[in-house]
Parts: sequence; structure tokens; C-alpha cells
Amino acid sequence: MASVVTMRTALLSLAAALLLSACATQRTSAPAAPPAAISPARLAEHVRTLASDAFEGRGPGTPGETKTVAYLSQQFAAAGLQPGGRNGSWTQDVPLLQSDIVGQPTAAFTVGGRRQALTQGEQIAIRASLQKRDRVTIENAPLVFLGYGIKAPERNWDDFKGMDLRGKVGVVLVNDADFETGQGPFGGKAMTYYGRWTYQYEEGARQGAAGVLVVHETAPASYGWATVKNSNTNTMFDIVRADPAATHPPLEGWIQRDVAVNLFRRAGQDFEALKKQAQTPNFRPVPLANATFSADYALRQVNVASKNVVARLPGRTRPNETVLYTAHWDHLGVGAPDARGDRIYNGAVDNATGVAAILEIARTFAQGPRPERSVVFVVVSVEEKGLLGSEYYAANPLYPLETTAAGFNIDALTPLGPARDLLVIGSGQSELEDRLQAVLAENNRVIRPDQSPEAGYFYRSDHFPLAKRGVPMLYVDSGQDLVVGGTAAAKTAEDAYRRDKYHQPADEYDESWNFLGMVQDATVLHRLGLDVANSREWPNYRSTSEFRPVRDQSAARRR
Repeated sequence: MASVVTMRTALLSLAAALLLSACATQRTSAPAAPPAAISPARLAEHVRTLASDAFEGRGPGTPGETKTVAYLSQQFAAAGLQPGGRNGSWTQDVPLLQSDIVGQPTAAFTVGGRRQALTQGEQIAIRASLQKRDRVTIENAPLVFLGYGIKAPERNWDDFKGMDLRGKVGVVLVNDADFETGQGPFGGKAMTYYGRWTYQYEEGARQGAAGVLVVHETAPASYGWATVKNSNTNTMFDIVRADPAATHPPLEGWIQRDVAVNLFRRAGQDFEALKKQAQTPNFRPVPLANATFSADYALRQVNVASKNVVARLPGRTRPNETVLYTAHWDHLGVGAPDARGDRIYNGAVDNATGVAAILEIARTFAQGPRPERSVVFVVVSVEEKGLLGSEYYAANPLYPLETTAAGFNIDALTPLGPARDLLVIGSGQSELEDRLQAVLAENNRVIRPDQSPEAGYFYRSDHFPLAKRGVPMLYVDSGQDLVVGGTAAAKTAEDAYRRDKYHQPADEYDESWNFLGMVQDATVLHRLGLDVANSREWPNYRSTSEFRPVRDQSAARRR
């Protein structure tokens, strides 16, 4: 077996070398990059290790976290980087509230005196409360349909219209009001932050609701019920807040679409008709007549500290200026078993692939000439529970955000082989895309714009907490025009992954994977970071971006 593995590793390395050599002969318009050192064999080994059962799904606050943090620290040290945390540490503590439901929650709708029990994980997915409390008890709270649950004065939109929600539970639609029609004040098909369920819970808390239930529909959510169930019925985390009730209502949850349709019908309402009303600014809250919601469950809550792993390569002449790379190390840990009885949510694609790319990019930087600016790698925790590790870093940066020249986020690359393009999530935001286009053109590759702006992926990964504070961030994903199989093969693989593996135990390492596409993409991201690190320029957001004003405000602090 050892000889087979050795031969396979050698062939992968040879193939990568041939690929990179071919790419180099195609460059015509820009200086050649330093010799690439991204290794497909190393990428594969990192993914295989981090996604193994021994790491127990890399759940924050578990033995899987301890193993993951140790592995990452060791790999960064071996690559030749320095600890990037305080006082020579490889980590940044992320103080968290950890909350678990004890046993099974009870929940029910009652309409006209007839009670309908709701089973956790089937009809409903109740999240462990992130208010500081030991129990949630809601008895016969009136139900109110709140449309999309949006209050956006700057867009002349208010789904609440002064409704007093104290003691009531709101029912809201997923995504935002433009999703169905493709036009309107929320960017048409492209989701805004108002369409994220995290925003809907936050706004419900600001409005004083006792609870918010999001109606799950696969297309506007961009994932099926299995993802909702697996992501929301286990341990919840939040950063420690002085006033958690300002951000979280007592109850947060999801309900199946069919359950909502039946609830509305029994309350004398038509779900589809109300959805159409909710797509207009004239929508007003609709109380569901004679319909109430009840729930009761105990909570076990503790304060814990998860860890971001931070490594740094000090700049040669301008060490106080930073180029940033981010990826999240966490996944869902150990949870409910799937049909095979597997309880470990290994998270191979999501996001052992991104972490592997970060480690290889770091090693490549360390083995090359020292850049002018410092390069910092932050492998963050608790992404899966709301981008909490990156939110904590962005709120408590180890290196000033105003002198962070740019950042590159890597989340869930697909090991399907080389592609002719590279997908930019949230395309059109940043001037970094111009640099990316130039680097890709050297290798006869192109940018593929965000193909699913309605899914809101730009608001769902670790660049976002930094972007909203003005740091120019580029978030790329694997290309979709594969050299072998084209766009059809990529779509088939992506659809199968979303359906059968995303946030499920089946997201496991596969020996048949082709890592040469990841070599391509990691090499491009290394080259981009190296260019920025050796530049005196300060990339910015485009004038049309909502993040441009924040970046502009920090310009004076960079002089």
C-alpha cells in the first residue's frame, strides 16, 4: 500500500508541475510569478487528515477543536511562519456562549382549539436559545405573518408597520422581497443582507418578538431541509454579548413550507396569496386568526472560548501593513445519524479544502522571497454558527483593519480538476477583481461572475465581517467550466453535493478526487496576495459598493 500511495503522490506532483509549466508558457502580458510550490499531494493529505473521523467533525468546544488547533499550529510552524496571536501565541481566543437544548423540545400550533404537535427536526427546527437563560417557555403566543420581516427605511420598506410584537411569534419568508419577481429595491435576484435569516432573527429581536419562525423553501434558501435540520438542531454558539436580547429573540426556528401552508389554511389564509402581498412595500402584518404557538424546552449553557488560529510572515520593509487570508476550520462536529448511522459531520469539502489551500499558500509564501508587507493567515472558528470567529476577529483585530491592504477568503473548493474559469462570489464589489482578471488572463482563464446572487453567498462566509468594516475582500470559489467535462460536469457534481453531502455526514474525503484544480486556484490566490504585498497601492471597493464609504473613511489613517 505504501508504494501505491508513494507512486500516486509522485504522479500528482508531476501532473501539477506539467500543468503549471504549461500555464507559464501562456503568459504574455505580465511578469512571471515566482515558481509555484503548491503541492496536490500536500493538499490531499491536509484534507484527508482534517476530515478524518479522528477529528470528530471539528466541532468548536470539543476534542475535535483541540486536535484541529494543534494540527494547524504545527503545520504553520513547520512551514516557517511565526505565531500571529498575542504574546507569541498561535491562537486568538473567541469567547462564546454555548447553548444546547436538553432532551427534545415540545412545540405545537393550535388553531381554533385544535392542537398540532411539531416534531423537532421534521416539521420544525428550533435553535437552542442564545439569550442567557435556562429555559424557554412560550404558551399560546399569537402568530403573526410578517412577510419577509424587513425594516429598511432607506429603501422605503417596513414589513412591521408599527405592529406590537411583544408576546407574539412572527412567521417570515426566507430571502428578501425581490427573490420571486427578480426586481425591486433589494437588488433583484441578488440577495441583500436583508434576506439572510440571521438578519430576520435580529430584526425580530429589535421589534420585541417572543420568537421568529422562518418558513423554509428550497429555492430561496438555496438548500434543502436536511441542511436546515443538521445546522439548527444541535449546539448553538454566539459571541459573548453584553445584551444578547438585543440581537436574539427568545425563540429562533424554522418550519417546513408544507407545515406553513397548512397552518395558514387552517387560519383562513392562502399562503401563496400572502407571499405575493409580501413582495410589495404596502404589505402590512397579518395576524393568523385563532392561531397560537407553544414551545417548552430546557437549556444547558456555558461560556467557552473557541480559538482562531493565526500565523504571520512579517513584511520586509512595511511590516505594519497587512495582506490577509481567511478560511474557517470548523464544521458541525458529531450530531444526528444519517441513514447509514454515521454521526460524524466530517466537513471534507466544507471546509477542509479551504484550510488545506491556506496551509499550502502559507508554505509557498514562507519558502519564497520575503514580501514588503506582512502576510497574515487567520483560520477562524465557528463559521457554521454565524461567522462568529471572523466576526470576533473583525471586531477585535490583531492587526489594524485600516492598514490591512486586502484579504482573500477561501471556503469549500471543489476537487474536480482544472477549470478554465474562477468563480467570484459577490462579483462587482471590489477592485481586486481587476487584479484577478489580469492574473487569470496570463493562463487563459477568465472570471466567472456569481451565478447565484440570489443565494446570498457573499453574506455567508468569513470575508463578510471584514468587508462590512471596509477591508477589501475577495471571495472566490472553484471554476465551473472544467477542462474535463465542462460546465455540465461541474453542475452535476455541485447539484449532487448540495443535495447529498452539504452539512451532512457524507461530506467525506474521497480518494478519487483530483486536486489539480485546487493547485490552480491556490496558485492564483498566492500570486494575487504576493502582488498586493509587494505593492504600495491600497485596493478599494468600487464606487457602487455599499462598503466603499467605510473604506474611504479609513484612508487618513494609512498616511
